[in-house]
Amino acid sequence: MSSRQPESLSANNRASLHDISVTLGPLTPPWPGDTPYSCGWQWSIAAGASVNVSSITSSPHVGTHADAPVHVRTGADGADKLALDPFLGRAVVVDVSSHADEIPLETISGALGTSPVERLILRTDRSIASGRFPESWPHLRSGAVRSLLGQGLKLLAVDCPSVDSRESKTLEIHHLLFDGGAAVIENLDLRAVHAGAYELIAFPMKLAGSDAAPVRAVLRAI
Repeated sequence: MSSRQPESLSANNRASLHDISVTLGPLTPPWPGDTPYSCGWQWSIAAGASVNVSSITSSPHVGTHADAPVHVRTGADGADKLALDPFLGRAVVVDVSSHADEIPLETISGALGTSPVERLILRTDRSIASGRFPESWPHLRSGAVRSLLGQGLKLLAVDCPSVDSRESKTLEIHHLLFDGGAAVIENLDLRAVHAGAYELIAFPMKLAGSDAAPVRAVLRAI
């Protein structure tokens, strides 16, 4: 049996990793009216306890998160039932920051060429990572979503607060994605990431029955 210990992550491997998660803290902007993040101390060493133990209150939609079908459909699956495959594998970042409203399929097709994409990440540059909740953001047209699902899309991820528009009450894009078996990640931080292909590692927490789950999202250069 070899006594060799696992090597630590090399400098090159560390440099190839991009943390695209929004830091979750008291100043992280929630959706207006939603429950913000707060952290208190249940036990503290300073008060005589043997350990520090915190207590967290937050909507699961604050910060980087994966939505679950129950978010838009009563009785549907919660975050603990989300399939893992969509959250790991080759992903393509497409810069759509020049769009103000709807993003046509032509924009995505022009960036992807003829290659189908299973994991699509949209950089809108309207992220809460700036410290402010954006007034609006671009979103895919429903026809574009249907076409991408037909080509095998498994995951749509965005750096803005929603895959739908801020004003949407029908949440059509959410419904189309969940009906098509695709997953959703929102509130990424893509400010330091260029358009192109990466490996995505972004597993959601296994929260029973929850309508969303926090995600630690990472891109690895390939």
